[in-house]
Amino acid sequence: MFGLNTGFGFNSESDLSLSRRQLMQAAALVGVALAPLPSFGASASDTELVPFKINVPQADLDDLKLRLARTRWPERETVSDASQGAQLDKIKALVEYWRTAYDWRRLEARLNGYPQFKTEIDGLGIHFLHIRSKHEDALPLIMTHGWPGSIVEFLEVIEPLTDPAAHGGKAEDAFHVVLPSIPGHGFSDKPAEKGWNRTRIAHAWNTLMHRLGYDSYVAQGGDWGSVITTEMGLLRVNGLRAMHVNLPFVFPNPFRPIRHQKNRSRSIR
Repeated sequence: MFGLNTGFGFNSESDLSLSRRQLMQAAALVGVALAPLPSFGASASDTELVPFKINVPQADLDDLKLRLARTRWPERETVSDASQGAQLDKIKALVEYWRTAYDWRRLEARLNGYPQFKTEIDGLGIHFLHIRSKHEDALPLIMTHGWPGSIVEFLEVIEPLTDPAAHGGKAEDAFHVVLPSIPGHGFSDKPAEKGWNRTRIAHAWNTLMHRLGYDSYVAQGGDWGSVITTEMGLLRVNGLRAMHVNLPFVFPNPFRPIRHQKNRSRSIR
């Protein structure tokens, strides 16, 4: 498995002569040398993929607008800048836009314009978008959103990823895109028990990709999605060939402080 982080350091497209496709192919060769751990959860034959459409009841939208209209506001901050936090005038303007101008149905229709599904993994219903490229040899890619966040974060990149030729890129750089909603987010089920941590979600995402028929794929994540994607790499889940995160997490060597403490003690003596 090959990891790439463009949050710091080099940029994969400006500093390397490889295309995205070539880079991932090279990563796959590295991944072959690594012995993967077994996949987790039910097999593809155990659980079906159920087509899904979003249809929020109008009563829920009306109730939201009513609650926004009844907001009890605190007193205004005592300064003219944002040093005491979000400014009351700006929050009021935001809520007023949300109540009177924001068009949920427009976003709902946009989301419903893409193939959506739910499938049960490890006892939980997982909602996801699955947009296949028209290029059959496209590379499967699973992308994980952050917290607080949702798959809406990725709507602007779906077309460039699935059809790069239409956006100034090359057909060989196309991806089949899978966008799951983290448990408890969007339209995925909310866990009723403890334990749905990054490790469990990482295994669930691997199960999802195999259930979709992708035996070899790559992963990307940002914010909390970076944590989940990094965990997939650390676990070396079966089939993952490369990963990219835009929020790197670096953990210190637990033994290094002890060694430094010993050196410090010797220097004092």
